[in-house]
Amino acid sequence: MADGSDTTLTAEQTAPEQAPNGLVAGIKSFAAGHGGAKAVIEYVGKRGARIVLVGADGAWGDQFADDTVVARQACAKAGVAVENAWERELMDQMRPSNDLWRSMARRTMAR
Repeated sequence: MADGSDTTLTAEQTAPEQAPNGLVAGIKSFAAGHGGAKAVIEYVGKRGARIVLVGADGAWGDQFADDTVVARQACAKAGVAVENAWERELMDQMRPSNDLWRSMARRTMAR
């Protein structure tokens, strides 16, 4: 390129995405209804990130976010601790419902 060229490529800086209020409210609601909660964030490709919430009473549920950054922000705003991985203690705390066991059994039997 010639001296003084104005065709320099620059990367656009975009503002980080904010966690949607509905996502934060859902996480807060789950934690309040189950005596507190811990979260594990799983990347699920183009879909974004899955936030698996495990309540202190053993109940669990999930929420979806656009990406892992938004998921972490939502958990931080909701006051829910994020675990780095599925630790044994967290998995032992989970108590699947009878309905979930039945649905898993049907899927296995159908194959």
